[in-house]
Amino acid sequence: MRRTRSLRTALSALLVTGACVTAGLVPASAADGTARTAQAPASDGVLAAMQRDFGLTRAEATDRLAAERTATGIEKRARAAAGSAYAGSWFTPATRKLTVAVTDRDKAAAISATGAAVKVVTHTERRLDATRERLDRLDAPAGVSSWRVDVRTNRVVVDVVSGHQADNDVKRFLAQARDAGPVRVATTAHRPTTLAAGTVGGDPYYTGNVRCSIGFSVQGGFVTAGHCGGAGQGVNGWDGSYVGNFQGSSFPDNDYAWVNVGSGWWTVPVVLGWGTVSDQLVRGSAEAPVGASICRSGSTSHWHCGTVLAKNETVNYSQGAVHEMTKTSVCAEPGDSGGSFISGDQAQGVTSGGWGDCTSGGETWYQPINEILGRYGLTLHTA
Repeated sequence: MRRTRSLRTALSALLVTGACVTAGLVPASAADGTARTAQAPASDGVLAAMQRDFGLTRAEATDRLAAERTATGIEKRARAAAGSAYAGSWFTPATRKLTVAVTDRDKAAAISATGAAVKVVTHTERRLDATRERLDRLDAPAGVSSWRVDVRTNRVVVDVVSGHQADNDVKRFLAQARDAGPVRVATTAHRPTTLAAGTVGGDPYYTGNVRCSIGFSVQGGFVTAGHCGGAGQGVNGWDGSYVGNFQGSSFPDNDYAWVNVGSGWWTVPVVLGWGTVSDQLVRGSAEAPVGASICRSGSTSHWHCGTVLAKNETVNYSQGAVHEMTKTSVCAEPGDSGGSFISGDQAQGVTSGGWGDCTSGGETWYQPINEILGRYGLTLHTA
């Protein structure tokens, strides 16, 4: 492997992520959700990115990261206190508070004692997830964009593409959805697409004539998006040299894969900041709550930040539905597929698809990292 580029490119080669690695902006929390009091909440570069993308002062960005770190720890304790009555949770940036939904009013005091706000609702998380799973078994028409558990409204929300509400197949799907459980229908002007790209320049990895972005280093390789390549397919790095092969890949239904690393390439627990922010160490994979800030980096659009909008969303691509994804307000563009979503020093997931671009804005979905690690028995490479 050639090592003649700058330090940034050298790091790219180390990660085998000549394509996309991201650095995030949520709190520096441990893998079990406990705070790392000895470390700064984020680098100067991440704080600067938050100031730019969220319109915050430096002090406000620091406070938000600290509040998100605290919320991550609270959520684990609040979920335990709620037990089977748990109905989801979300972080509200304006109040810097985690809200926990619960169906049993008698659990409210115990949940409040963890530091969370409480909202009493009708349907448990288990009930909402079961409804979503019933929808996953339906044959969704092209006029249906996605469906997800919306913890704030305590419903499963089905997004229908504008102009398709009167389609007979859409009306049939919605009738079946309403029979499945508590469902609300919304309208969207956009249909999601995957974000792979044809061969172009940059810091990518290639599978044939497709360029995608590398996600996170794992012991023995890296994880990325499944639609970027099938099991056994060869992978080349930014310099054209051979890296390894797809050892496992799933798409649609899921959108994840992992690639082994050899031939002079190796891995390190770093994601690239692309000169926008400093490169970031990865220290764990504690899951950020809905409402938390998050960043994404990819080989096309590089570094952008936004907010976690929803979890457990099924996205209906033209190739088929992909389940249990997380939706964000972060933009992305073709070639960013497979790249890293990170919150502080905690890995979150790999980029799947979205709509829009990074000029006019858009939304993006990622496949959560912990599901990928569990599916293939992988260990995240951490600092």
